[in-house]
Amino acid sequence: MTASTRIARVNEILKREIADLLEKKSFKDGSCLISVTEVNTAPNLRNATVYVSIFGGDDKTKRKAVQFLLKNRYDLQKKIARDIVLKYTPVLEFVVDKKIEDGDRVLSIIRELEKDEK
Repeated sequence: MTASTRIARVNEILKREIADLLEKKSFKDGSCLISVTEVNTAPNLRNATVYVSIFGGDDKTKRKAVQFLLKNRYDLQKKIARDIVLKYTPVLEFVVDKKIEDGDRVLSIIRELEKDEK
């Protein structure tokens, strides 16, 4: 198994595990949903960047959701260490992924252009 294949598998396992843990922990504000879109683990397995999309809610709610993730980072890392056998448990860094929002914006612009043509 090559190193890149191994890292890809670790990324997928971490993505699934973090998503499950976030679902159980649940952000208590019912106006938004936190979804894990991607995980990029460093080759030495010491750090992992977790990309999350936050659906719904206003900017204040989204900032609260990011604060919630940062506040619970240590607890998530501890549960990952317990559930997944890795040489090192990566330190998690959360980043808001805006790709889906940007894609929705592009689609709405295309729809507007199509309406104008008709």
